Amino acid sequence: MTLLTLDGPAVVAAVAMGGLFLVFGGQLGLFFVLAMLYFLFLSAAVTQTGHSYKKRAGLYEKKRGIKNVLANGSWPLLMIFVYFLSRNTYPHVGQIALLGFFSGLAAVTSDKFSSEIGVLDGFPRSIIGFKKVDKGVSGGITWLGLVAGFIGSFLIAVLVVFVHQYISVNMYYLIGVIAIGGFAGTLFDSFLGWFEERGIGNKFSSNFFGSVFGSLVSVLVLLV
Repeated sequence: MTLLTLDGPAVVAAVAMGGLFLVFGGQLGLFFVLAMLYFLFLSAAVTQTGHSYKKRAGLYEKKRGIKNVLANGSWPLLMIFVYFLSRNTYPHVGQIALLGFFSGLAAVTSDKFSSEIGVLDGFPRSIIGFKKVDKGVSGGITWLGLVAGFIGSFLIAVLVVFVHQYISVNMYYLIGVIAIGGFAGTLFDSFLGWFEERGIGNKFSSNFFGSVFGSLVSVLVLLV
């Protein structure tokens, strides 16, 4: 079910990106690939949630293209590249890069949960001004979407239990930091969505910078 949400070119891009995760991930390469597949599985699951209603409302988007792959995977891949370059010579930088990988992936997962499940709630409100907006409008949020977004972020955060020995931070605290960062990322994504509706940016740039923001929040929380 996972790759069924991607069209042909997107599958090719995802496979190529997976190869890069294997190359630069070193002994954790396979884990990074499995983490991305887990993200795809979760994305497919929430996409199918309430699909009949979404189809009737014109909100159902089963196939996603290469831009989606790049928007969701570029920042995690960049973090793995930084990890590859620094893990031996600058181990602290490598640890921050690992945190950035998890938090960035948590952010895009949180956004997927928030958008796909949030549309099943009542009318959303704009993240700026809190005025009611139509379903599917970028920048709109609902309580159900926010709760779903945090759950999505947490489902990625728990993956750190498999590699927490590579980051010198308490495992449970680390899970919380990643979950918070990922959730912050989807809020920032919605904030950028408000600008999308005014012709500034698009959903792909919002996804990318949302993942970047999620990583930055996690790093700041950890440092504080």
